[in-house]
Amino acid sequence: MLSSCKLGPHFPKWLQTQNNLSELDISSNGISDVVPNWLWDLSPGLISLNLSNNLIKGLLPDLSLKYRGYPTIDLSSNHFMGPIPLVPPNVTLLNLSKNKFSGSLSFLCANTGMELTYLDLSNNLLSGELPSSWVHLKALSIINLAYNNLYGKIPSSMGSLGQIQTLHLRNNNFSGEVPSSLKRCTKLKMIDLGGNRFTGKVPVWIEAHLTSLIVLSLRSNEFEGSIPRHICHLNQIQILDFSQNRLSRKIPNCFDNFTAMVESKSSSATLSFYYLTFLGKGYQGGSYIDNALVLWKGQESEYRTTLGLLKSIDLSSNKLAGKIPKQVGSLVGLVSLNLSQNSLTGNIIQEVGHMKLLDSLDLSTNELSGTIPTSLADLNFLSVLNLSNNRLSGKIPISTQLQSFDSSVYSGNPELCGLPLPNKCPGEEIVVEPPVLVQEDDDKFITTGFYISMGLGFTLGFWTVFGTMIFNKPSRHDYFEFWDRIKNWFYVTGALGMARLQRRLQR
Repeated sequence: MLSSCKLGPHFPKWLQTQNNLSELDISSNGISDVVPNWLWDLSPGLISLNLSNNLIKGLLPDLSLKYRGYPTIDLSSNHFMGPIPLVPPNVTLLNLSKNKFSGSLSFLCANTGMELTYLDLSNNLLSGELPSSWVHLKALSIINLAYNNLYGKIPSSMGSLGQIQTLHLRNNNFSGEVPSSLKRCTKLKMIDLGGNRFTGKVPVWIEAHLTSLIVLSLRSNEFEGSIPRHICHLNQIQILDFSQNRLSRKIPNCFDNFTAMVESKSSSATLSFYYLTFLGKGYQGGSYIDNALVLWKGQESEYRTTLGLLKSIDLSSNKLAGKIPKQVGSLVGLVSLNLSQNSLTGNIIQEVGHMKLLDSLDLSTNELSGTIPTSLADLNFLSVLNLSNNRLSGKIPISTQLQSFDSSVYSGNPELCGLPLPNKCPGEEIVVEPPVLVQEDDDKFITTGFYISMGLGFTLGFWTVFGTMIFNKPSRHDYFEFWDRIKNWFYVTGALGMARLQRRLQR
């Protein structure tokens, strides 16, 4: 058990001496070497081999006779290439994802074992059609074939997989209708068929038989017709993605039956499935942490560790018409709502303000009219908003939240006004008035003549007094003698006062 021990970049040669191993885990060791031939013959009793998350190169030999018992093999996230060879018939876990394997899935036809529980071949270069031999693999709980070049129809034999919990066929070239035989897979919690060429209507049997679904993604296909009303029976659904199809007519008015979206809390941050693998002497439990591709804030992102916290409805890029049902406002646990690029009419529902956890709201490119509801300002967690290209009118409600968005969020609505748009609402035009000169209150008695008279009076009085002293010597003598007497009086009075004070202090 040497996971994350950094033994690379070459295969450790001392492993050749370990010929009695039952488990070997050298995952995440930084090995970038070509896989040596002796590794596959290392120990016939090996029941668990994990080489994942390295940079190992090379081809796989025929593994069907290499291991006895019920082995688990994880070679994911490496650079293995070439066709997938035969694997041990009783393999219980096979993870070859994120490599460069090519060719078909014909090796599955030769697998007659009944205990394969976990099959992940995603992110490779595999091509061809799906085999029809699924009836022999009734223990399968996890199937991930996403991101390959597989094509053709889903074989009806996949309906025999009664234990399957998650089915990923995303980003291939599958076509045709979804077979009704899948309704027998009642334990399914995740279906991701996005990025293919499936046709026909959204299967009506999904909501009647697959009531445990948590994630249903049909995005980027060619489904048509209406959204079936019975879809509302999926009360555990957390991610519903029907975007980029040809769906038409109205949105069902029963979305308030999505119990998991009505609740504001989530049970777990991850979306994990428990499965059992047979080891010969008994079963061993394992946990598979699922992932989903979600259009979030304008970007496609794959969520894994936080998938359980995400509650999202995406019906964008269809031909949906009619009004937005008021029942949508009951989904108080919803984090993302995208109804953009449809033909929706009517007003934005006032009940949108009830969805307090909403982080992303996109209603752009529709035919919505009326004013923006004031309740939209109550969505304190809203970080992405797009109301552009509609027929909205009136003033944008004033709030710190709504005015913080870029003006492009509201563009394409000619009759919409108010910040942050440049066009002002009627009655809000800025009127530039001439500056007002502030003057003191007028006084009847203070006039120009008053100031002239005051100046003349001061000048006349000054020269009358001082002119007399300058030109009349006796007057000048009397004036200075007067001030000399005043000075002597202050001096004598002060001296006598100080003498009395000193006598009192001596006593």
